[in-house]
Amino acid sequence: MDAMATGEGRREGVRDRSRVCKSKEAEIKRINKELANIRSKFKGDKALDGYSKKKYVCKLLFIFLLGHDIDFGHMEAVNLLSSNKYTEKQIGYLFISVLVNSNSELIRLINNAIKNDLASRNPTFMCLALHCIANVGSREMGEAFAADIPRILVAGMDSVKQSAALCLLRLYKASPDLVPMGEWTARVVHLLNDQHMGVVTAAVSLITCLCKKNPDDFKTCVSLAVSRLSRIVSSASTDLQDYTYYFVPAPWLSVKLLRLLQCYPPPEDAAVKGRLVECLETVLNKAQEPPKSKKVQHSNAKNAILFETISLIIHYDSEPNLLVRACNQLGQFLQHRETNLRYLALESMCTLASSEFSHEAVKTHIDTVINALKTERDVSVRQRAADLLYAMCDRSNAKQIVSEMLRYLETADYAIREEIVLKVAILAEKYAVDYSWYVDTILNLIRIAGDYVSEEVWYRVLQIVTNRDDVQGYAAKTVFEALQAPACHENMVKVGGYILGEFGNLIAGDPRSSPPVQFSLLHSKFHLCSVATRALLLSTYIKFINLFPETKATIQGVLRAGSQLRNADVELQQRAVEYLTLSSVASTDVLATVLEEMPPFPERESSILAKLKRKKGPGAGSALDDSRRDPSSHDINGGVEPTPSTVSTPSPSADLLGLRAAPPPAAPPAPSGAGNLLVDVFSDSPAAQPGLGPSPEEAFLSELEPPAPESPMALLADPAPAADAGPEDIGPPIPEADELLNKFVCRNNGVLFENQLLQIGVKSEFRQNLGRMYLFYGNKTSVQFQNFSPTVLAVQTKRVASQVDGGAQVQQVLNIECLRDFLTPPLLSVRFRYGGTPQSLTLKLPVTINKFFQPTEMAAQDFFQRWKQLSLPQQEAQKIFKANHPMDAEVTKAKLLGFGSALLDNVDPNPENFVGAGIIQTKALQVGCLLRLEPNAQAQMYRLTLRTSKEPVSRHLCELLAQQF
Repeated sequence: MDAMATGEGRREGVRDRSRVCKSKEAEIKRINKELANIRSKFKGDKALDGYSKKKYVCKLLFIFLLGHDIDFGHMEAVNLLSSNKYTEKQIGYLFISVLVNSNSELIRLINNAIKNDLASRNPTFMCLALHCIANVGSREMGEAFAADIPRILVAGMDSVKQSAALCLLRLYKASPDLVPMGEWTARVVHLLNDQHMGVVTAAVSLITCLCKKNPDDFKTCVSLAVSRLSRIVSSASTDLQDYTYYFVPAPWLSVKLLRLLQCYPPPEDAAVKGRLVECLETVLNKAQEPPKSKKVQHSNAKNAILFETISLIIHYDSEPNLLVRACNQLGQFLQHRETNLRYLALESMCTLASSEFSHEAVKTHIDTVINALKTERDVSVRQRAADLLYAMCDRSNAKQIVSEMLRYLETADYAIREEIVLKVAILAEKYAVDYSWYVDTILNLIRIAGDYVSEEVWYRVLQIVTNRDDVQGYAAKTVFEALQAPACHENMVKVGGYILGEFGNLIAGDPRSSPPVQFSLLHSKFHLCSVATRALLLSTYIKFINLFPETKATIQGVLRAGSQLRNADVELQQRAVEYLTLSSVASTDVLATVLEEMPPFPERESSILAKLKRKKGPGAGSALDDSRRDPSSHDINGGVEPTPSTVSTPSPSADLLGLRAAPPPAAPPAPSGAGNLLVDVFSDSPAAQPGLGPSPEEAFLSELEPPAPESPMALLADPAPAADAGPEDIGPPIPEADELLNKFVCRNNGVLFENQLLQIGVKSEFRQNLGRMYLFYGNKTSVQFQNFSPTVLAVQTKRVASQVDGGAQVQQVLNIECLRDFLTPPLLSVRFRYGGTPQSLTLKLPVTINKFFQPTEMAAQDFFQRWKQLSLPQQEAQKIFKANHPMDAEVTKAKLLGFGSALLDNVDPNPENFVGAGIIQTKALQVGCLLRLEPNAQAQMYRLTLRTSKEPVSRHLCELLAQQF
């Protein structure tokens, strides 16, 4: 028998190679000799029997695995597939799986052999064929066998079912469109009841993947998954001997079932929900039991189930007892000797901190987390500890947490310093009890880690100081003292230059900070600074001439110096010349007018938190948001609607209803669930999530209550007792209602309406055919609103507080479901009494059909194929119109993404055009949509073409989108 034909032979070959081949050249020579021998055998006149073919094909496979190219033997491997011997067929399939390219000319022959094996009664041959399909995974194989595999999956033997499920999963991941379940859905779901645990494990993996795209089709799996999980959790280690891993029954299946349940909201059926809660409690109880084995495999399996259980509890966020127990369990891991467990505990507690039920329980571990921040050896664990401190921060512990983070910042790893700086800046601004503490904190931040303080941070402190009269004097005094340090960071010089230039007169009465002293202090830093800082200081000097005439001669001497007037930098030279001329020729009145104090900055969204979210990535939304558990929080600088340039699905500003009067009265505690939008709405990323759990889309869907099925409306919200106002009491929308609605077509957050009395803000999120909308009503006056009654026409809504104090806000939450396509948005009516006078207004709720647009990626070939299928005249809507805004490609791209479609690259032959695709998700049906936008920059015109499977939708989407350009 040839030494390389069997496992023993291959091992002997390896030993021979290492013993004889002393160099790479010797090995290549030996391999080439062997290849020549095999090639002569295949081309010889004598026909080879099955065993010989297997032997030589196996040699080729082994040589390939050694790193050498193989360019023959493929046909012989295909011939092995027709053998009736398992070993020969196995080697043939193995060779094909490893060496045959999906574009090979032999694919048709291979497919025929696979088809024969799938049709056979031999389960071993069927499994080999299924494994080959999964390993190759090409589209051609998917097209050939995708329709047959579901039949095998539900009707084969146990071992075949398991292979079929995994094979189908592989094909679905490679080409989802090739695996239409249809009639097989119910039978696949019922595999969760199969007696064979291997089949159940494979079926759970398949269903978890399928249900993410079609959750409604597989929602019956919830009760079966709970039933199966209950049986596993309640079983003893001896009950499932074949699937017990170190005294833990079926740990992999348990984890998969828990992940499957996270794809759905809590079960509606009380019995199923009760059984699931019992399972979760059992897992938490078992975590408290002493281990049955000291081996690490036992603790790993046990902890894997525990952490997945905690993830499900966090996902549901509806069981206070379980959330608190989960928090306590994680608290025990914070001091565990295993680093990975400490890391996972900190990471999970970050999410728990955003829940109103468990936030207080998380706060009890603050000392342990602070200790971890100081003493952990692993930088990733320290980073998670900083994240948790940030997440658990509220008004009660803000000073302690900010102080500890500042202390840690002095020795923090360079990789995370910038992130720590951003977090400290955000917390100091958000939870500042007085502005002097905020100013001290930011100046300390610049002193400790000036290199990591971005422009966004020191810009923000300047905005706040400028807008708040009560802190300007303190800020000037503090920054003057900070500048006296021998080593002063350049960012401190920038802040000092601006504040002293604006408010230095407030401390000029003290001889220790007289105008000449202030100027000398700033000018001593001048030559050490960059060009940008020098330019700022020159502007400060000219401000000093206006504020302190006694410094005029000294400052003019500085401006007249040759180093300024003949400076190599054009910006500095121009400023010096202009400022010198201005101070020489302008009268005192003109100078005072030109150099008057800067007006208050427009209240806009804070860029600090947006920067942090960009740094943390799309998944940071839930970790950064605490809106559900800190309703009293207010950004100390308020906010308004962002500028029109932030069109990339822009968010509303910080403290959406932050009042522009300074400082606003304290608002009473909002109802449960109302929250400050500081964290959420600063984000300029569409990924920002409103604190809905660890997995944004799944957690979002899990928390929505199902609307009342009997409602006749296409859009429903919160099936709760309706407010008193009826349709007959609601007047027509205000004249600008359409214009206000149009602003929200490509965005979900912002200020919907504002006048001198009332501000109405909107924050919304949509997934598939479901949506959640927060309406914030802010009283801008100092007088209480009486009989306050907001009502959404023909949609049942929950009541809000009937009285809104001056300077306060109330929140209304709508859970929305799109039952079918619609053209007209619901009406929002707001009524109240102000000073005894009734007030009312009616608006259009910013819910348009494109809010339920799910982006869809597709290749160019698929796009044009689908485009041709939607070629009926009634399926297309086209509009040619003149541009109403500057034609900027990036802005256009951002608007199309905000509209909801996926932008497809390299599809349109003209790279200037935009092509998109998506699906309108409704409960009744799905409407596919393709769009093409053709800009003509020379003519300042657009041509917009939409094709959908439903005529009214095409026209309506075309009208909505055209108005955005």
